[in-house]
Amino acid sequence: MIIRPKIRGFICITAHPEGCRQNVLEQINYVKAQGKIADSPKKVLVIGASTGYGLASRVVAAFGGGADTIGIYFERPEADGKPASAGFYNARALDEFSRAEGYISESINGDAFSDAVKGETIELIRKKFIKIDCVIYSLASPRRTDPLSGETYKSVLKPIGATFSGKTVNTDTEQVLEISIDSATEEEIEATRKVMGGEDWERWIDQLLAADVLAENVKTCAYSYIGPEVTWPIYAHGTIGRAKDHLEQSVKNIQNKLKNLQGDAVISVNKAVVTQASSAIPVVPLYNSVLFKIMKQKGLHEGCVEQMYRLFASHFGVDRDEKGRLRLDNLEMRDDVQREVKAIWDKILTENLRKLSDFEGYRQDFLRLFGFGVAGVDYGKDVKIQ
Repeated sequence: MIIRPKIRGFICITAHPEGCRQNVLEQINYVKAQGKIADSPKKVLVIGASTGYGLASRVVAAFGGGADTIGIYFERPEADGKPASAGFYNARALDEFSRAEGYISESINGDAFSDAVKGETIELIRKKFIKIDCVIYSLASPRRTDPLSGETYKSVLKPIGATFSGKTVNTDTEQVLEISIDSATEEEIEATRKVMGGEDWERWIDQLLAADVLAENVKTCAYSYIGPEVTWPIYAHGTIGRAKDHLEQSVKNIQNKLKNLQGDAVISVNKAVVTQASSAIPVVPLYNSVLFKIMKQKGLHEGCVEQMYRLFASHFGVDRDEKGRLRLDNLEMRDDVQREVKAIWDKILTENLRKLSDFEGYRQDFLRLFGFGVAGVDYGKDVKIQ
């Protein structure tokens, strides 16, 4: 079949296997060109590993640090003549390329929130890895079933305390719009915390510790985002921000639990990039379009793999703030960058969208998430789907 992009709102419901494979290869080639990372972790577990920062973490760990890796994700395989999800193709390609160079590369496709997948992962570690010396938590999901209560929680993207009004862009019509989002209820705030807070990260560490599969000096890192003031009502001060507050409490608990192993737990606040998760957040696609234009002009722009190479090459030690968080967003948050973002934000309209922002670059990055618009791929070629 010929696979074309079919976009519905903030998601593309098709994915191109060869485009995804080539996209992974480009990330691998970037990492190889940067050179090997000395003293990098050698047995790495990535929870949420099929797209975005999680996928880039596996690429950097393997091809930058020479690590054997396990990736946990929940993706749709090919079925009934329909393409798989992009994350499925990404993970398959990474396993292929990693094994070809002699690395152990294993993937588990299932619900990372479940104790069943945690147990399966532990058995795989015992069988092929013995001990894990790095655990990356990069899970992004709209819902979570609590393994203790059996209750399913759904996260929401809402402000807290007041209705939010602000600018966003409709990525289908290229219209800059004013939107209004009602304040979250207490139940919605709590549900978002249950899904996107640190509860599951801590449960993973508890079970890995109990199974004695964490190595001495183990590092664990969860990814987060803060962003500028223009995004705060819907992000840092909204339901997601409340969940991130819980994540910061969880990291302290995990640090205490890893003391006997001389291990460390940290949160990395990363730069704004185009991911499936970020594309769903109101305001963020428009902010990214403006930000990318400015950062590219200044030679500061980074995508997921560039950020993750910087993280691993620094041995998880770059620019810690007063809360002990790693600040990979330091270039995004530079005063000159944010000053120019605000100047554009105040005057951006549908009519000047492409002139004042890098909306085309944003769209290209979005399509690449699903394997489209990748150089060297023949999109007119018939693709065999199971």
